[in-house]
Amino acid sequence: MTTYLLHPPVPAREDERSFWIRSEGDRIERLEALTSSTTASIAIIGGGLTGLWTAWRIIEQAPDTDVVILEADFCGAGASGRNGGQVHTWLGNLDYLRAVAGRSEAIRLARATRDAIQELRTLQAEGVLDMDLRLDGFVSYSAAPAHDGNWRGAFELLREHGESPFVELDPDEAKRVTGTDSSRGGMLEREAGSINPFKLVRSLRDRLIERGVRIFESSPVVQIETGAPTTLQTPGGSVEASKVLIATSAWAGAIPQINRVMYAVDAQVIATEPIPDKLDALGIVDGKALGDSQMQVLYYQRTVDGRLLLGQGSGLPIYRDRMTRRSNRNRALEPGLIAEMHRMYPSLEGVRVDYAWVGPVDISVSHLPIIDTLRGSDDVLFCVGFTGTALAQIPVVARILAAKLLDVDDEWSRSALGNQRGRITRVFPEPFRFIGATIVRQAVIRRVRREMAGRRVGPLTKGLIALMPRYRAPGASRGE
Repeated sequence: MTTYLLHPPVPAREDERSFWIRSEGDRIERLEALTSSTTASIAIIGGGLTGLWTAWRIIEQAPDTDVVILEADFCGAGASGRNGGQVHTWLGNLDYLRAVAGRSEAIRLARATRDAIQELRTLQAEGVLDMDLRLDGFVSYSAAPAHDGNWRGAFELLREHGESPFVELDPDEAKRVTGTDSSRGGMLEREAGSINPFKLVRSLRDRLIERGVRIFESSPVVQIETGAPTTLQTPGGSVEASKVLIATSAWAGAIPQINRVMYAVDAQVIATEPIPDKLDALGIVDGKALGDSQMQVLYYQRTVDGRLLLGQGSGLPIYRDRMTRRSNRNRALEPGLIAEMHRMYPSLEGVRVDYAWVGPVDISVSHLPIIDTLRGSDDVLFCVGFTGTALAQIPVVARILAAKLLDVDDEWSRSALGNQRGRITRVFPEPFRFIGATIVRQAVIRRVRREMAGRRVGPLTKGLIALMPRYRAPGASRGE
C-alpha cells in the first residue's frame, strides 16, 4: 500500500479562462461536489477529454459498469478546454509511432485516428454530441527555407502502406490557403479540421450522465491510497474503486513516477475580436486548421463567430510540473504572440485581442502518450504525454485504456502503445530539468529567429538544442 499526495490545481479566474469556456457564459452549470464516501468499479481522476472518452468506451463495451469521475474544477476547465481546437490524424506522425509501437501497429493506430474523426463527424451529424466540427482540412506549411519539403519523409512512409492522405501545396497554393506571405509551401490533410473542444467536453459529460456515469465536479483528489481497493480522497469525501485511471494531463506530474516520464510547458493562446471581413480578405474563410513549421509552432483557425484563434507552443518550462496561477494566464507571453500575428498578417495590426490564456502541455520524450501503472499497483493506470496532439488521438487511446480497465484481452489491450513498460525514456530530475529546459528554450528561440530570417544556425545553438530529451527505443528498431 502506497499513499500519494496530489496538488489541487489553482482554479482560473474568469478573465483567465479560455475563449472556448468564456463564450459559453452563464450556460456553464456545475455538477455537485462529492460530499460523502462511495464505491465504484472504476474511478477516473480528471474530467477532461481523456477521462470522459475513456468512460465513453467503457460504457460502450460494458454498459452496466459503475464508473465515477472526479473533476477538480469543472469538466473541461483544464487542458481540454484550453487548446487550439485542431483535429488531425497520426498519419503524419508515423515515424514516432513506429519507434514506439512497431511498423504494423503504427499504421493501425494512425488509421484509427482517421476513423475517430469520422466517428466525430457521425456523432455530430446524428445530434449525439455538439462540437462545431468543421472538416475543411489541416494545413502545415513551411515558414523558413530550412523547413521546405520537410513533410516529404512522411509521404514516403505512408506510401509503403498504400496511404496518401496528404496533398502537397506549392508556395502559391499555400499562400492562397493560409493568407500569409510567410508561407513557402506545405501539405494539406483533407480529412481534418477544427473543433470547439469545450463544447465536445460538455456534450460528452452530459451524455455520460444520461448513461449512468457519476460525475462529481469541484472535487479535487488530494490523496491516492493504493490497495485492494484503492481509495481516492477529496476535500469532501472519498471513493473506493477496484480500478483507477489518472487522467489529469500535466497536473499528473505531482506523482514522482509520472514526473520522471513527462514534463510540462506553457502554451500561449489568444483570440481576437470578431473580424470576419478581414479574415475573408485574407482567404481564411472556413474551418481549416492551420500551422507553421517552426519549433515553436504557431497553430490557428477561424472560429465559428469569425475570430482568429492563434496559439504557440512557447515551451516555457514549469518547475517540478507545479501548476500555479501563471499556468492559467501569463501576460508576459502575450505580446510575443500578438507580434507573430502581426508578422504573418500585417492587415490585422490594430485588431483587438479579446481573450488570452495559457494551457499547460504534458510532453513525453516519444511525443506519444505514455500508458502505465503506478509501481506496486497494477490497478492504478495513468495516461500522460499527448504533447499537444490529442483531439483525434484521445478517442483511440481511450479504447486502450478502457480495455485495460475492463481486463479485456483484445487488440487494444495488447497494443504496444499501451504496453510501454521498460521502453519509456525518462526525463532529467529537477532542478536539472528546469535549468536545462530554460537554456534549451533560449536556444530554440535563437534557432527560430535565424531560420525565419534565412540565416545559418550556429553549432552552439544546435548543440544546446540537442540536449533536449529524445526517445530511444531499447535495442534494435521496432520495425517488423
